[in-house]
Amino acid sequence: MEVGNPDASSIKALSVSQVVEELKELWGLTFPVTTMNFLVFLRQVVSVLFLGRIGSLELAGGALAIGFTNITGYSVMVGLAAGLEPLCSQAYGSKNWDLLCLSLQRMILILLFATIPIGFLWINLDNIMVFLGQDHQITRMAAIYCIYSLPDLLTNTLLQPLKIFLRSQEDTKPLMYSTLVAVGLHVPLNYMMVVALGMGMQGVAMASVITNLNIVGLLCGYVWVWGRKGEMRWTLKVGEVCGGVGPVMKLAIPSCLGICLEWWWYEIVTVLSGYLSNPTSAVAATGILIQTTSMMYTVPLALSGCVSSRVGKELGSGKPRKAKAAAMVALGCALVVGGINVTWTVILRRTWATFFTDDMSVKSLVSSALPIIGLCELWNSPQTTGYGILRGTARPAVGARINLGSFYLVGTPVAVGLAFGLRVGFVGLWFGLLSAQIACAVSMLYMVLVKTDWDAEALKAKQLTGLEMTAANSAEEETMGLLGEENSH
Repeated sequence: MEVGNPDASSIKALSVSQVVEELKELWGLTFPVTTMNFLVFLRQVVSVLFLGRIGSLELAGGALAIGFTNITGYSVMVGLAAGLEPLCSQAYGSKNWDLLCLSLQRMILILLFATIPIGFLWINLDNIMVFLGQDHQITRMAAIYCIYSLPDLLTNTLLQPLKIFLRSQEDTKPLMYSTLVAVGLHVPLNYMMVVALGMGMQGVAMASVITNLNIVGLLCGYVWVWGRKGEMRWTLKVGEVCGGVGPVMKLAIPSCLGICLEWWWYEIVTVLSGYLSNPTSAVAATGILIQTTSMMYTVPLALSGCVSSRVGKELGSGKPRKAKAAAMVALGCALVVGGINVTWTVILRRTWATFFTDDMSVKSLVSSALPIIGLCELWNSPQTTGYGILRGTARPAVGARINLGSFYLVGTPVAVGLAFGLRVGFVGLWFGLLSAQIACAVSMLYMVLVKTDWDAEALKAKQLTGLEMTAANSAEEETMGLLGEENSH
C-alpha cells in the first residue's frame, strides 16, 4: 500500500454479501451497547422520579445538581475516556496486547487526576450557584446531592475506560448484562434508601453511586475471570504506565473537547429558554425535549462507539478495505435510524408531551418543536457516527474543530438571532440546533467520504500501535488484492 494511492475500494462498490456480513458484525456489537445506553437512561429517569416523590424543592435541586455534574464532571470523564478508542481498537487489531493493557491503565491514571479539579467544583457548587444568582434553597439541595455523588467520580475512573476497553475488543455483551443487573437493582435500592430508611435526596444520590459501583464490580470480575488476562501484563512498572501518558493525552483532550462542546450546547439552550416569555413553560418544555433527544441518542451513540471500534480494529489489522466498508455500512444505518426518528416525532407530535405533563402551554411548546427535533436527529445520527469513524482513525481533533464551528459559530448565533432577534420564540432555539446539526453532519461526512485515505490511515495505525505489520495471511491477501486492482487500472 502506498500512502498516496487511493483505496481501490473507492472504485469498486461493496457487494451485497459484504454489506450483509458487515451489518451482522456491526449490529452484533451495537445492539448490546444500545441496550446498555437505554438502561442508563432509565436509571436517570428512576432517580428523577424518586426526587419528585420527595418534594418539588428536592426535584428542582436534584435537576440542578444533575445538570451541573453532567457539565463539569461526567461529560469530561466520558470525553477523556473516548481517547482510548483508537488506541485500544487498533492495538486489538494488531494483537498488541501490551499496548491494549497499558492504554487502559494510563487512562485510569489520567481520570484519577481529572477527579481533583472536578471534585473541587462539586464541593463548591453552593458558592458557584449563589454567585450566579440561583435560588438559595434550590442551590442548598443541589449541593447536598453533589456531595453525596462525589464517590461516583472514583467509580467512573474505572467504569468509562472499562466500557471502551471491552468494546474495542468487540466484547459488548458483558456491558449489557452487567448494566441490566445493576439497573434492575436500582429501583429497590432507591426504595430502600428513600422510602424505607427515609434518607431523602441523599438516598437518591447514594443509590446512583452504588448502581455504578455494581456495574464496575461486575465488569472487573468479567475482565479478570474471562478476559484476556493471559495475554496481557497487568503487573507493570510505574515508569511504563506514566511514560506513555503524553501520547494518550494527545488523543484524549481533543476527544473530550469534541464531546463536551456538543453536550454543553444543550445546557446552554436550557439557560436561554429561561429568558423567553413564560420562562417556566419554556424551561419545562426544554427539559422534556432534551430527555426525548437523550432517548433517541441511545442508538446513534452506540453506533458511533461500535463503528469506532470496528474501524480501528480493521486498520490495526492492516485491512483498509474492511475499515472503509465498516464506515460506509455504519453511515447507511445512521441515516435509517435518523429517518425513523423523524417519522415518529411527526406522528406523535401532538400526544408525546402528555406522557410528561398535563400543562397545556408546555404541551403546545413541545408539539411545535418536536418535528424539528426529529429533523435534528436525522442529521445528528450520521454526524455522531461520522465522529466515531474519525475517532477510530485517531483524528478526534478534526471532530472537535467541526463541533466547535457547527455548534458555536453556526448554531448559537442562529438560535439567539431567531429566538430573540427576530422574536420567533421557543422554536427559534431548536432551529438553531437544526442548523448546527446540518453543518456538523455535512462537515463530518465530507471528512469521512472525501478526505479519508484509507490506505494511509492503515499505515498510520501501524505507527500508532508501534507494531511493524507482519505478512499475516488475511492482511497479505487484502494487500495483494488492492495492488492487483490498482495495476489493472
